[in-house]
Amino acid sequence: MVTEILTFLGAMIILFVILKVISLPIKIIIKLLINALIGGVVLFLINLTGLIAINITWITALIVGFLGIPGVIIVILLHFFI
Repeated sequence: MVTEILTFLGAMIILFVILKVISLPIKIIIKLLINALIGGVVLFLINLTGLIAINITWITALIVGFLGIPGVIIVILLHFFI
């Protein structure tokens, strides 16, 4: 029961974010895509080195996707402190 509710809430949040992104001007969308690409590559390279093993879940992907390099730093800090 709780899983279905959390899944539904997660889907609603993702839908809301997608609709917000679609309504933004194309310049901001391109900036977000570049930010997400750079953040994803940096997170992949960090995992590739083997120094830190960060699981790439949908939550970490969203954080890194929206925030880019600062998102990677946040995910690394959360990895050490949680």
